[in-house]
Amino acid sequence: MRVTICELPNNWTDTDSYWNQLVRHLEREKSDLLLLPEMPFFEWITRSNAVDPGIWKLAVKAHDKWIGRLNELPVEMTIASRPVIENGRYLNRGFIFTRKKGYTPVHDKYYLPDEAGYHEASWYERGEGLFDVIHINGINMGFLICTEIWFMDQARAYLKQDIDILVCPRATPETKVDIWVTGGKAAAIVSGAFCLSSNYNGPNTDKENFGGTGWIIEPERGDVLGTTSLSQEFLTLDIHINDAKNAKMTYPRYVKE
Repeated sequence: MRVTICELPNNWTDTDSYWNQLVRHLEREKSDLLLLPEMPFFEWITRSNAVDPGIWKLAVKAHDKWIGRLNELPVEMTIASRPVIENGRYLNRGFIFTRKKGYTPVHDKYYLPDEAGYHEASWYERGEGLFDVIHINGINMGFLICTEIWFMDQARAYLKQDIDILVCPRATPETKVDIWVTGGKAAAIVSGAFCLSSNYNGPNTDKENFGGTGWIIEPERGDVLGTTSLSQEFLTLDIHINDAKNAKMTYPRYVKE
């Protein structure tokens, strides 16, 4: 299948310019799957520790609006996370949107940072800690949203669930790009799955920028098949799902606990 990753400024939805570029890229590349960054349809609000429920509600409405437009994208499957309010709880929810089934919620982010530029634990609650595989369009898929990628026990749990693709929508800084790519490589190796990630680029706080560098990483050795950059903000490559199935049978994944 053909998969598309990206890096985008966190105000990319202020106009239709990036949206139109994305449509053209997907049309040209005939992609099957698009991964967007973490909570992509509103400014990155957790950069500040000045928590404002009104802003969270605006972000929810913005995501409702843009998710309603996902059928405009010439791709079968779009993946991201989004802010929600459910029974009074504020959550960051991973979802998959398909042209046939529409919006499907999958996973609520559980591991939350709380530091300059990323005051997530201050803004919203952790989910229930469920890391279940979703079977969709013949693919076994799971989420590790941003910080969750560092909890390798979850990658190992996904291995046991026979995962094919591990998606990591994220918002991470320029100063730690190499560290994050290392995390993606480790998660791919441990889970025996292709690891896909999309990120923001450009300004976050006055002191740091987002790091961009979306990636596609293969499962056998954790080789990076491709990354995005400021000069190539959208990247589409072919991956072969059987490579993930075969990786389950090789070291270190076959080793019993």
